[in-house]
Amino acid sequence: VAYLVVFHILFVLFVWTYWKSVFTLPIPPGKKFHMSYADQERYENEERPEVQRQILAEIARKLPVYTRTGSGGIRFCDRCQLIKPDRCHHCSVCAMCVLKMDHHCPWVNNCIGFSNYKFFLLFLAYSLLYCLYIAATVFKYFIKYWTGELTNGRSKFHILFLLFVAIMFFVSLMFLFGYHCWLVSRNRSTLEAFSTPVFQNGPDKNGFNLGFVKNLQQVFGEEKKLWLLPIASSQGDGHFFPMRTLSEARNPLLANEEQWEEDGIDEEPQGSGETSSLAIERET
Repeated sequence: VAYLVVFHILFVLFVWTYWKSVFTLPIPPGKKFHMSYADQERYENEERPEVQRQILAEIARKLPVYTRTGSGGIRFCDRCQLIKPDRCHHCSVCAMCVLKMDHHCPWVNNCIGFSNYKFFLLFLAYSLLYCLYIAATVFKYFIKYWTGELTNGRSKFHILFLLFVAIMFFVSLMFLFGYHCWLVSRNRSTLEAFSTPVFQNGPDKNGFNLGFVKNLQQVFGEEKKLWLLPIASSQGDGHFFPMRTLSEARNPLLANEEQWEEDGIDEEPQGSGETSSLAIERET
């Protein structure tokens, strides 16, 4: 009876987290990051690059965006016509920009991002436990068949097949889940692990690393009783993420919106005269 109870609990959690991973839609950026029709028309009709830079700088001036392209320009999506929030990327499969995009997962046929990353992690965790539990409960029957205590040929084949499949999926999920646990502990996404995010002061792979506990809270929330349940509890709204603390002399990211308005541009705290030095790189 105890085996069946544990089996059904793990099965329900497995199905629940899988369902949440599949049917929780990725979240696109809010309206304030989209270019208005007038701005789009002004931007597309302008042929001078320096004026285009000024247009994007005006739009992004009051937005909480700190990351840049590899060339130091504003992250702009020409398909969605929006200024990309930090950690946002365009998914070519979903044909949309996704907040804190991690990757597009073919196994759940969905884009994994801010809205469902916690569900995806729990799905991997409960799948791992489910496979481990099946392998552990089947293994004793495998030993009995191996030693000749049970001789039913058909049952032997089913036991061998079930044990092999459970172990195979367990090993595969173990590496995948371990990798994502490492990413969470560093507060990185899969895309950021392969392509270091660029800030105003240059590339920094640990730019969002707040420490182990706070990194966990970014994904699972502050309520520890909700960590293991497929209930949305991630911090923030996906448009802005806190960055690690550095001294103001070394980190221009600490410049707040009031500084931007005084300087007249969000790219450089030195003044609006440096606007022309910023390059625009369209990302898709």
